[in-house]
Amino acid sequence: MVTVGQWWMWIIFFTIIGLMLFADIFLLGGGKSHRVSTKEASIWIIVWVSIALCFNVGLWFYLLETANQQIANTKAAEFLTGYLIELSLSVDNLFVFILIFNYFKLPLELQRRTLLFGIIGAIVMRLIFITLGVWLVAKFHWILYLFGGFLVYTGIKILVTRDEEPHLENNPVLLWSRKHLRITEHLEGERFFVRKEGLLYVTPLFIILMLIELSDVIFAIDSIPAIFAITTDPFIIYTSNIFAILGLRAMYFLLARLAELFHYLKYGVALILIFIGVKMLIAYWFKVPIYITLSLIVITLGTCIIISRVHKPQPK
Repeated sequence: MVTVGQWWMWIIFFTIIGLMLFADIFLLGGGKSHRVSTKEASIWIIVWVSIALCFNVGLWFYLLETANQQIANTKAAEFLTGYLIELSLSVDNLFVFILIFNYFKLPLELQRRTLLFGIIGAIVMRLIFITLGVWLVAKFHWILYLFGGFLVYTGIKILVTRDEEPHLENNPVLLWSRKHLRITEHLEGERFFVRKEGLLYVTPLFIILMLIELSDVIFAIDSIPAIFAITTDPFIIYTSNIFAILGLRAMYFLLARLAELFHYLKYGVALILIFIGVKMLIAYWFKVPIYITLSLIVITLGTCIIISRVHKPQPK
């Protein structure tokens, strides 16, 4: 596939990601158990968004010098659109994180480290999924129409089942784990594994991490096809996805305290999925300009947040 990403651009991208993760884990207390405050979460959101936008601006300047303004504008718009799509689709995933942590009664001071490992796992899995998706689209271009139909179906399903909450008691992974793994009765601090009387046990924290990773796999099934409606450039797809994922941990801790601001965002996510799906289905006859797609996503998300703020849901 045609891509704007040169080998040295990939190196710069992975260097930025590696340095930021290193700083988070070893320099800024990311590996220490503590409660993340609203202020800390807000600062990290600003940091991750700023890095993503600076990366996009740098890409725009590079393409402006090496290609032309039209290509620079288009690729920058594709990156920003993909970034916003991934963030909006990830909100439901964050609500699932809240559900998992509440079910296991995981203390706030242990949630940050668990999410850190979850995010690292998500980066690896997205690389695998995106690589597979790029290969499939390159070999079988018609699969984009299957992606489009799937997104329309998913969007409609979200609208129809919007008030239904998943029940972890019946989760297949949880049922399998309880049947086949030795699990400690209580948390063992931040440890995922412990030895007792010569036997290896997994802790509930490991089961939580498994569920976190599984939820990301499930949500990747929506987000990966969606980004292919915006661009088929592997560099734009992967960088926009990963930058959005890296900010999810901070978004989670802010969302956990300001959930009412996002109550109606699921409606917007459903509408965006339907729009993107239709866009893919009609691409042979009509190509929707990237700027219309970007504008519609921004307006939809903004409208849903405003409605959530003005019309707060009644407690059940």
